[in-house]
Amino acid sequence: MLRAAQMLLAQGLVQLLLPGGWTWPGAHHQTRDDLDVTSPHQPGPDPPRGVQRTRSEGAALDGVGAGDERAHRHLVAWFGDAPSAPLGLHRLVELGRESGKRPGDWYGPSVAAHLLRKAVELSEVGSIAVYVAQDCTVYMGEVERLCQTSQPHVSTGGRSVIILVPVRLGGEALNLAYVDCVKKLLQLSCCIGIMGGKPKHSLYFVGYQDEHLLYLDPHVCQATVDVSQELFPLESFHCRTVSKMSFHRMDPSCTLGFYAKSGQDLDTLRALVTTALTSSTEIYPMFTFVEGTGQEERVEAELTPDPAVHVPPDDKRRRSNKRNSHR
Repeated sequence: MLRAAQMLLAQGLVQLLLPGGWTWPGAHHQTRDDLDVTSPHQPGPDPPRGVQRTRSEGAALDGVGAGDERAHRHLVAWFGDAPSAPLGLHRLVELGRESGKRPGDWYGPSVAAHLLRKAVELSEVGSIAVYVAQDCTVYMGEVERLCQTSQPHVSTGGRSVIILVPVRLGGEALNLAYVDCVKKLLQLSCCIGIMGGKPKHSLYFVGYQDEHLLYLDPHVCQATVDVSQELFPLESFHCRTVSKMSFHRMDPSCTLGFYAKSGQDLDTLRALVTTALTSSTEIYPMFTFVEGTGQEERVEAELTPDPAVHVPPDDKRRRSNKRNSHR
C-alpha cells in the first residue's frame, strides 16, 4: 500500500513539475488482463520508428527536453529507497512508526493517505501540500489555507494541493452501485488515481476500460537503484505493462486522489467532482465539499484503519447525536 501511495503522489508531482500530458519517452505500454499469467518482466513492444527507447541510457542532458529530463530525475530521486529520500519507503515507514506502526504492519489506504500528508509536509517540496478529507468531507476552508503561502519561490497563485479522500464503498465487497461514479471520477483531468486494490493485494488504479479498472501493481521485485548517481537508470520506476481487472474485484476500501494546480483551480475542481458525485440519484455521494473548517478536533486518523462505511441518510441522522457531521 505504501508503494501504491507513492505512485499516486508521484502522479501529482508529475503534474506539478512537468508539462501537461508529459510521458517518459522510454515508456511504451501494453495492457494485460488481471488473470493473465504472462510474466511482468516480459519485454514490451518495440517503440515506433523514430522514437527513442529511453533517455536514461547515457543520453546527455542537453537539447530539447533537457529541463523536463532534469525535473523528472529530481522527482524520481525524492522516492529513492534510502533513508535520506524525503518521500521514500524508509521515510514513510519511519512516519508510520511514530504513529504506532511497526515495519511490516498492514497499512490501509486511509493510513497511507495520512503518511503522505506528513511526508510532504516535512519534505523539501514546498510548492505543494497534501490535504486528507475528514469523515468523507472536504472542508474548503482548510484546503484554501493550505494553498496560501508566503514562500518567495511559489507562484502568486499559491501552492498546488493534492486532495486525498479515504472512502469505503460498501461492506465486505464493493457496492456495484458506485461503479458509474468511480468511472466519472477517473475521467476527470483533476483526478490522479485511486490507491486501493483487491482483497489483500494493494494496487494503484489509473483509469478504466469498459467494465475493467486499469491499474499498476507494485508487487514486482526490482533491482536496487542508487538515485544519487547522475544518470541512474529509470526503467524500474516506470511500467511497460498496465493491467486490468473487473470492477467487482475491487476492494471497497480506497483513497481517491485529486490535484489542483493552485487555489484558483479549486472552484473548478469542486464543481467537476461534485457533478460526478451527484450524477446518480440512486446512491448517497461518496463524499462532499463544504465551506469552512471541521468543527471537531482532527484525530490522528493514522490509527484508524478505514473510514466509516457509507450508510443511508436515515442511519446518518440517527447517529447525528453521537458525532458532529456536516454531510
